[in-house]
Amino acid sequence: MKTRILITGLAFVSAISFGQKKEIKKAEKAIQSNEYSEALTYLNEAEPMLGSVDNDLKAQFYAAKGEALLGSGGSDYTKLKKAAEAFTTALEMDPKIETQLSVPLQNLRAALINGAVKDQGAGQYKMATDKLYTSYTVSKDPSDLYFAASNAVNGKDYDAALKYYQMVLDSGYTGVTEEFVATNKETGEVEAFENENVRNIAVKSGQFIKPEKRVTESRKGEVLRNMTLIYIEQGNNEKATSLMKTARAENPGDIYLMRADADMSYKMGDIARYNDLMGQIVASDPENPEIYFNLGVGSAEIGNKEKAIEYYNKALELNPDYEAALINIAVLKLSGEDKIVEEMNSLGNSRADNQKYDELKEKRNTLYTETLPYLEKALKLKPDSKEVVRTLMNIYGQLAEDAKYNEMKAKLESMEK
Repeated sequence: MKTRILITGLAFVSAISFGQKKEIKKAEKAIQSNEYSEALTYLNEAEPMLGSVDNDLKAQFYAAKGEALLGSGGSDYTKLKKAAEAFTTALEMDPKIETQLSVPLQNLRAALINGAVKDQGAGQYKMATDKLYTSYTVSKDPSDLYFAASNAVNGKDYDAALKYYQMVLDSGYTGVTEEFVATNKETGEVEAFENENVRNIAVKSGQFIKPEKRVTESRKGEVLRNMTLIYIEQGNNEKATSLMKTARAENPGDIYLMRADADMSYKMGDIARYNDLMGQIVASDPENPEIYFNLGVGSAEIGNKEKAIEYYNKALELNPDYEAALINIAVLKLSGEDKIVEEMNSLGNSRADNQKYDELKEKRNTLYTETLPYLEKALKLKPDSKEVVRTLMNIYGQLAEDAKYNEMKAKLESMEK
């Protein structure tokens, strides 16, 4: 009698398994026809009895569920996240299914990263962070974590940033890659290509010259630098110092870590150490404009505007056509504009206020006049820069240089058509 009950039970399980296979097959056919809602309906019918089947069938179920959610998700992060969770479960149940999911996983990552880029551009840093981390859960690519951490920093979610940066360090990721580059004959700019073959074809076309292979900068220094600055921001100087000490011991000659150490010293008020480290960095390659440019970026980020402009000007001494240095100097000089305008707008109509207003207006105009040469040269180097054109147009308007204002206005309108 017991044997008969056992046989009946096995038959019952087999019937359930057969029914689930049937529903999963229906779902897979619906997915092939882009009928994603229909596929999800079939899968919902199969899901209640999923616990009774083997891992291979469970993997097929979650793979189909992931594809259906991805197909119906569009830019809906809720569905994309559920798709990522389904794919992750499928891979846990049967790692061999990764080959089958190769294209869907690539499509999911592309959807998440593209969405994160849009969110980042719109200042939605929390959403960008979440999408990039979700992408990492399926791609296992530490670069997704790196960019997730960067967005967390922008959104001032420092706990998340530290968590993701630590995961980046633990993975051994540096971001160092080989690039195949060549110089555009028309613009003079060095451009990177997808691979060596594409670069060589571009050179043969005659549009590019000076084919080279270069190695991109390591991101490890930036990661450690950001982590130390976050610890300092949180008042955890001991943690920041310990982290930097370990990093410098591992890589004593790393210029980017040295710069991170300098930034940390500045934040902690150790100006003597800051100046010493800056001197060491410059001495490592005194004729390299990139060194001075990067020092300018670092100085600006920690609020040392005067030192940043000094470094940018040194970069320009070594390379007068350094467009990024020209623009960054202009940005720093114009950063004082808001405070002046705010003070002008706060004044009343008394004689003293009117006199003060005229003084402030003259101060603002002097700031504009000092900034113009940098922007005008930047525009000559890159005539298609809309932001430079727009900024020049506004400055010319404030300085009542009507002819130049109209020229920039017309140029901007033609660029925006």
